[in-house]
Amino acid sequence: MKKISIKSLAITVFVFFMMWGVSKITDFKFFNAFDPVSQALTDFELTDYAFSNLRPDPTVDQRIVIVNLGVLERRDVAQQIHMISQFKPKVIGIDSYFNCEGRLRDSLNCPQLLDTLGNLLLSDAIKQAGNVVLVSKLLQKTKTSLNDDLIDFYDSVEYSDLNFSMYAKHGYANLLTDPPAVYQDDVKQCRAFVPKYTVDGEEHYAFAVQMCMMYDSAKTKRFLARNKGEEIINYRGNVEIQDIRLKSVRQKETSTTNYPLMFYAVDVDQILNGEVLPELFKNSIVIVGFLGSYFGDPSWNDRYFTPLNKKVAGRANPDMFGVVVHANIVAMILNEDYVDELAEWMKYAIAFIVCFLTVVLFIEIDRYLPLWFDALSVLIQIVLLFAVSGLMVYGFVSFEFKLDLSLTLAASALVGPCYDIYKGFQNQIRKWLTRKPVDVLIE
Repeated sequence: MKKISIKSLAITVFVFFMMWGVSKITDFKFFNAFDPVSQALTDFELTDYAFSNLRPDPTVDQRIVIVNLGVLERRDVAQQIHMISQFKPKVIGIDSYFNCEGRLRDSLNCPQLLDTLGNLLLSDAIKQAGNVVLVSKLLQKTKTSLNDDLIDFYDSVEYSDLNFSMYAKHGYANLLTDPPAVYQDDVKQCRAFVPKYTVDGEEHYAFAVQMCMMYDSAKTKRFLARNKGEEIINYRGNVEIQDIRLKSVRQKETSTTNYPLMFYAVDVDQILNGEVLPELFKNSIVIVGFLGSYFGDPSWNDRYFTPLNKKVAGRANPDMFGVVVHANIVAMILNEDYVDELAEWMKYAIAFIVCFLTVVLFIEIDRYLPLWFDALSVLIQIVLLFAVSGLMVYGFVSFEFKLDLSLTLAASALVGPCYDIYKGFQNQIRKWLTRKPVDVLIE
């Protein structure tokens, strides 16, 4: 038994060495140009299918209403906020900056400054509302050899102009994207966010967290008490367009999301024309943000790929506006509906244990049923891959637990070839040492 354990350990270490080697080779992207399938699957996770197809349909969350900001001028935004505040919402979140890009404060580079009356009206509307949360932006201005590679290193915060920000609370709008996005029209895939950052000794909350803190501080504090540096967003749905004029709920025909709609959304003209029901907004969280110039606008501006996308691999069109991503985070916190996941060390431990036990099983088969080894080893690998994949999906659907067993899947796929390679090397070494042919690897 001791001999088998040592050999099993050696082969298991060899499997992990091979996984490390493969990961380093793929880092150089040698094969991407010749493998369109791998390129299509690079942004795919097994739980994406569970996100969009296997979970029960959500109900519309009536505590959250999304209002389209469109491309309004500041004076029109002021009117929009003033009208919304009359409906007595508990929180008004505005997913838009009101400053001069690059801090170039002249009328040529910042024409918004020319509308003096509009700026005064917007400032007054935010002040009178008294419950506004404005977005801020975390920035990385200082680059040193220590933090050049740290995408989550921030040393400053950008706010809207003081005449607006002084009357509001703030939450940063930065979302984690893969790959990290530099510009708004970049391809952005969002699965997670960071609830809070400490910048220059001061703690800052994410935009959604700050809105939740104003709405229900008890639930928000319980969420923050999880003390996780990065939270997976438990996406539940996209916007549901509330057409008050027709007294009905209709769905966007051009939706790119493969999941039932969860949030009421009101278009720009509906608010400004007073074509809304006040009870829809009372005591709710109203999030004002960009949903296109109009409902159905195919704009990619501030849109993200999410696990709810209709195409789980090889995605073509982003499916969710940034303001709806924030709404999903708000709903997750208020519903206390979190996604838990394995610690990093547990991922390696599970992969190592499964690989080790599989190698032991292979050794025993090779020892007692050598004629059946090839067929049984392949069958075991197939069963193992399906079992691990099914367990990952089941864990997410039933317990909202992201059982990331990617390492286990990789080890399961490589254990057979690695066993054969190890067996070949051992046979060759024995042949060199004894100068006699060796028929069996493991006795």
